[in-house]
Amino acid sequence: MFSKILIANRGEIAVRIIKTCRRMGIATVVVYSEADADSMAVEMADETVFIGPPPAAQSYLVADKITAAAHETGAEAIHPGFGFLSENAGFAKRCAEEGIVFIGPNPHAIEAMGDKIQSKLFAVKAGVSVVPGHVGEIDDTAHAIKISGEIGYPVMIKASAGGGGKGIRVAWKTRDVEEGFPAVKAEAKASFGDDRIFIEKFIESPRHIEIQVLGDKHGHVVHLFERECSIQRRNQKVIEEAPSPLLDEATRAAMGEQAVRLAQAVNYDSAGTVEFVAGQDKSFFFLEMNTRLQVEHPVTELITGLDLVEQMIRSAHGETLAFTQADLKINGWAIESRIYAEDPYRGFLPSIGRLVRYDPPAEGEVAGATVRNDAGVREGDEISMFYDPMISKLSTWAKTRLGAVDAMGRALEDFHIEGLGQNIPFLSSVMDQERFRSGKLSTNYIKDEFPDGFWGAAPTPFQRDLMAAVACAMHRTITRRAAPQLMRDDWVVIENGERRLVRVTNGAALTVEFLDEGRTLKLEDADWRPGKAVFRGLLDGRAFSAQVEPLPEGFRIRHRAASAKVLVLTPRTAELHERLPPKKAADTSKMVLSPMPGLVVTLDVAVGQQVRAGEPVAVIEAMKMQNIIRAERDGVVKAVNAAAGDSVAADEVLVEFA
Repeated sequence: MFSKILIANRGEIAVRIIKTCRRMGIATVVVYSEADADSMAVEMADETVFIGPPPAAQSYLVADKITAAAHETGAEAIHPGFGFLSENAGFAKRCAEEGIVFIGPNPHAIEAMGDKIQSKLFAVKAGVSVVPGHVGEIDDTAHAIKISGEIGYPVMIKASAGGGGKGIRVAWKTRDVEEGFPAVKAEAKASFGDDRIFIEKFIESPRHIEIQVLGDKHGHVVHLFERECSIQRRNQKVIEEAPSPLLDEATRAAMGEQAVRLAQAVNYDSAGTVEFVAGQDKSFFFLEMNTRLQVEHPVTELITGLDLVEQMIRSAHGETLAFTQADLKINGWAIESRIYAEDPYRGFLPSIGRLVRYDPPAEGEVAGATVRNDAGVREGDEISMFYDPMISKLSTWAKTRLGAVDAMGRALEDFHIEGLGQNIPFLSSVMDQERFRSGKLSTNYIKDEFPDGFWGAAPTPFQRDLMAAVACAMHRTITRRAAPQLMRDDWVVIENGERRLVRVTNGAALTVEFLDEGRTLKLEDADWRPGKAVFRGLLDGRAFSAQVEPLPEGFRIRHRAASAKVLVLTPRTAELHERLPPKKAADTSKMVLSPMPGLVVTLDVAVGQQVRAGEPVAVIEAMKMQNIIRAERDGVVKAVNAAAGDSVAADEVLVEFA
């Protein structure tokens, strides 16, 4: 076995690989950019090598620096993780030429299947059903418009070297191609160093189902069943699960057989994924093959008991697969939620900043389920604008699908992050939706269920009771410490403007009696003290975790996707409070604000220019994504407060109208 492996990646996947190497007794080397100098992966690795500035094109994508680091440290092999150089056939060839083992498929397989254009040509020759489209490169915007018209809208514009949701747009009309084609080329160049583009028909209301394959260097290939990845936003996977609630045994076997046949045709000899677009009728078409480890590999590991990183290492070392297809079985159900640094209340735009608090749920066996959190960050780390916004991958396993979903809901409750926007409330909302729980999924799920964006969820009756009880308990604790002479039993709770009369008494548990409703609840095992951001307890026997924040007046309490401002007042104070005039929001109607922190790529207006609603005003780039900022009203530009190349904060004024 290898004695030392270099990891040509960063973040959670670098940490994930280190953990397997440690278990296998293999020393690790991590390369790092300036932005990652204090990262968790750098701290955990046995050796580290600095490779340059934060932009990936000057560090993680520079093959010269990666191979030099391997030679310098005596690493026998390189694991590329996912993204960066993981699907670069030229890099795999170079490793072989320099006597370094590339932990991934052979260069021929990467060339045949890793390139999105070539893989479709190859699949057609192999008799695999593919999505209709233009199989070939696109020259320019005019060529893209012509081809899109021939295929018929909607179409999907995709980077040939793309992956991870980067370099992809859906175009519904010519204008979308005019704007989307150059944006996809720019993203592809920045993320992959390859700006070749192709176009295919976009199939409406499909499901995204992929088959995990695994091969060795002796001609053996097996599949490790499927993953359903239909919950996506902007073509970026958000929630994945294994197996798929759509497939029956016959369809699963057919998809698996096709994936294995395709892999065998190119002598595939590592972990890889054959992706399919599937109809609700269980029809399926080959989409592409990812010749690398997938972000969502933990759900496959949880249902099969295999360590895919270990299998990749063993295959690269020349070992034969230790099992056959007949040995592999599906055990239970697993769900993965991607925890992203993004603000769901602002259109899921990237949220850059420091993890002031990072408190994930406990891992391991929890109430009959398994909780796993793959992360590459710690409290105090910074989420940089230069890389993907993922904070961690939270996975749960249970014997049944609903068991795994319920376990995920509880794990998300226990996950606390402060310092930047994150999508935990949104993920919690999905777990509680009846449609998701029923398994009726499609890649349009988020668009269908959240057509106006995500604004949280209205509290259920249980959540209203929970928030009132938590607020009363917090208020009682604070009052007892700060002003015990003001202790009393009867209070008025105002929750998002709704008034409730309560009586709070202490015994073995805290009793909260709703006087105007004739109901009494017991709050037990309360785990909270001033300064803690999570309140845990049992409400009438039901375990819960709530995110809490004392405000200058009252408390902000969030349970899953529902949140409320809750006041606990004396009857007289409540009476006076209701007479206060509402606070008016600031008027920003004549301003164009940056919706997120990022870099100004272009600012397309000048003072005195007439602008119409919907016209592009600026392009802001953050975390490898370019976002077009449009005017929301007609007007004449009065002031321009930024220029191309400037770094801007969220809500910074870019343009003012007269």
